[in-house]
Amino acid sequence: MGTDISGFLEYRVPQGDQEPGWYCAHDLTSLNDVRNYDAFGCLFGVRNYANFRPLAAGRGFPTDASATVSARFAQLTEWYGENGFHGTTWITWAEVKAVDWNEPAEKPDSRLHQYRQTPSGLRMTGKASWSGAIAQAVGLRAGEVREWPEGSEWLVGETLYKSVTICRSDAVTETGEWRPVWKAMRELAEQYGDDNVRLVVWFDD
Repeated sequence: MGTDISGFLEYRVPQGDQEPGWYCAHDLTSLNDVRNYDAFGCLFGVRNYANFRPLAAGRGFPTDASATVSARFAQLTEWYGENGFHGTTWITWAEVKAVDWNEPAEKPDSRLHQYRQTPSGLRMTGKASWSGAIAQAVGLRAGEVREWPEGSEWLVGETLYKSVTICRSDAVTETGEWRPVWKAMRELAEQYGDDNVRLVVWFDD
């Protein structure tokens, strides 16, 4: 089991003398269906093991959501219950555009990064909040998790364990799975304006 993201892109257009209305543009899964906890934490504060300051956490479902998105969310809530989802929130293209992708997380990753030596240098092989090998090396009890100072490292066998602080650009890479989402939002914003394009998301386990 793990945590997955769902959602929709919306855009807002004027309605004469009435309040501007939101319309559905894209289902998020058609643009990005990748499970990436670093990105989830960086953007929305969900599974935030990397300890970022989230950009748009816990805003809830927008009360002025488009009819399509409102109906879909209501249908899913009916099927799975109000507790079937969590982390519901939204972010505008204006906010995404303003992000400093070089901003580091607020403290080192809760998971030690693991590396192996290769002919071309160190290669990252994974990261974990608890490992039997490192626990034995540093005297951790089963399941115990500690915060390690930035740069702390241990060589256990052929694996180097290291405490690392990552940046937003490490979590949401320029050429990664979020690129199609940003492209779609940018194109909508060129027509409707940066503040009139948003991404509405929720998560399920």
